[in-house]
Amino acid sequence: MAELDRGGPYYGLQQPQRGQQLGDTVKGMLPDKGPSASQALTVATLFPLGGLLLVLSGLALAGSVVGLAVATPVFLLFSPVLVPAALLIGLAVTGFLTSGALGLGGLSSLTCMANTARQAFQRTPDYVEQARLRMAEAAAQAGQKTQQAGDAIQSRAEQQVAAAAAATGAKNSS
Repeated sequence: MAELDRGGPYYGLQQPQRGQQLGDTVKGMLPDKGPSASQALTVATLFPLGGLLLVLSGLALAGSVVGLAVATPVFLLFSPVLVPAALLIGLAVTGFLTSGALGLGGLSSLTCMANTARQAFQRTPDYVEQARLRMAEAAAQAGQKTQQAGDAIQSRAEQQVAAAAAATGAKNSS
């Protein structure tokens, strides 16, 4: 009841605000240090480049399809059949290859950027490494204490055996 009168067990402590708790929680999930300058430069360079290559890939594909649709009837109606057909097939193949190459370049740059970001977030935080070292030290200390306790028990047992042997030796001589 006395705790209720004074405001509970945390009387006198300033209670954090809800927004402050959420902010601390979010800060705890984020790495302590941000990306390095080279990683930031990599992302800043590759993201627009990948987007630009993907846009160019789409435009090349759309241009190839439109050019194929427009040029096919023109070549077939106004010139001999074999030359425009070969030219049309060559342009279509060139357009499709250009589209594929630009798309592949865009996807590879975005993949490189994603791998860089993934590597940045996979680093072990320092506090995890410190906790691991503290656990190793505690295990080593526990092993030393156990060894010392075992040695003490063994020496006491040897003393008891020696004292018992001395007592039986004294009884046998009298």
